[in-house]
Amino acid sequence: MKRLTGSNEEIAQILYQEQLKLSQENLDVEESVRQIIEDVKTRGDQALRDYSLKFDKLGLTEFEVEQNLIDQAFDEIDQDVLTALKNAQANIESYHRQQLETGFEDHPSQGVLRGQMIRPIERVGVYVPGGTAAYPSSVLMNVIPAKIAGVKEIIMITPPQEQFVPAILVAAKLAGVDKIYQVGGAQGIAALAYGTQTIPKVDKITGPGNIFVATAKKQVYGVVGIDMIAGPSEIGVIADSSANPCFVAADLLSQAEHDVLARAILVTDSTELADAVEVEIEKQLLELPRQAIARPSIENNGRIIIAKDTDSMFELMNLIAPEHLEIAMELAYDYLDKVENAGSVFLGHYTSEPIGDYYAGANHVLPTTSTSRFSSALGVHDFIKRIQYSQYSKAAVNSAEHDITCLAYAEGLQAHARAIEVRNDSN
Repeated sequence: MKRLTGSNEEIAQILYQEQLKLSQENLDVEESVRQIIEDVKTRGDQALRDYSLKFDKLGLTEFEVEQNLIDQAFDEIDQDVLTALKNAQANIESYHRQQLETGFEDHPSQGVLRGQMIRPIERVGVYVPGGTAAYPSSVLMNVIPAKIAGVKEIIMITPPQEQFVPAILVAAKLAGVDKIYQVGGAQGIAALAYGTQTIPKVDKITGPGNIFVATAKKQVYGVVGIDMIAGPSEIGVIADSSANPCFVAADLLSQAEHDVLARAILVTDSTELADAVEVEIEKQLLELPRQAIARPSIENNGRIIIAKDTDSMFELMNLIAPEHLEIAMELAYDYLDKVENAGSVFLGHYTSEPIGDYYAGANHVLPTTSTSRFSSALGVHDFIKRIQYSQYSKAAVNSAEHDITCLAYAEGLQAHARAIEVRNDSN
């Protein structure tokens, strides 16, 4: 891992520039995706069949995954995996139910009523990667909050497979997906955004995917809502001399194994810990089945920063604004108030990031590339709409007329003022 030195602002700027380089737009991908989207808009299902043959090497006549395949998945799934999925489901549900919002209504003065209603989004599409990137935990994390929010219909799409990973179909059924379609890539996102003869148009699309999926989500945003444009996975660890170097190294590698572009950053005030973590990383890399992914991630994107004290560690990490943040310190909870920017926080020496990925219940769909400065983890709030309403009596309008028309004339919007004045003219 490379060590960085300098002021917190200088280090944050270096990391930001490295981040930009990692997430630099690929113009060829942008244009390819644009063409795929236009093709799906024009030719619908036939375009999806052609792309399935081209990209997935499968000729499809029907897109929907039938119930018999879902039943087969329940028969084939490892029972320990099924139990783990059900336990994770219970934790995710119990956590996200606490995010439910209620509306409000008030009467600030005589004849005036104001309020806000909460309504679920009508139809949501969830993208689930296939093959080696098939993560049933992500199915639960995307679908359960939507279900709790009251979304009326949840459509899941996933790339066509000769043999589906049983846990993917089982997780979809457990979480409450209404229909599953075999379609992936940018063409799948286009199908969800615009609809085809078979696949219904949705109102919002969530879920992870490769660069083609992420680019397609970006291009259809505005036609539909999306959760976020996710970049490579990242972890930041704040650790002091009380941290176990074996634990810290394992946690850094837990994200490095995702992707050669993943970032792992250690900020510590202990040079001895930094040295020990480097030794442990090399030792653990040699035993890691995904070393071919984790090693370039650690060597190219892994960073260690030695800070002067605790306040400096948190100041720097708030500038970095990581997706995952571990606080590997004694009495870690006491430092929680120092965190300003992070997608999800893991407290203490025993709360490793994978606990959040799979089990604790907090969502693992998180803002990357420093966007935790202004955005949050996926949750129930992403699947609702807040609808405002107000009502003024005739007397209340008369009382407010001068203020409203004064502002309308100041903005040069005479028709706005007239819409108020005619109600007094009618007296």
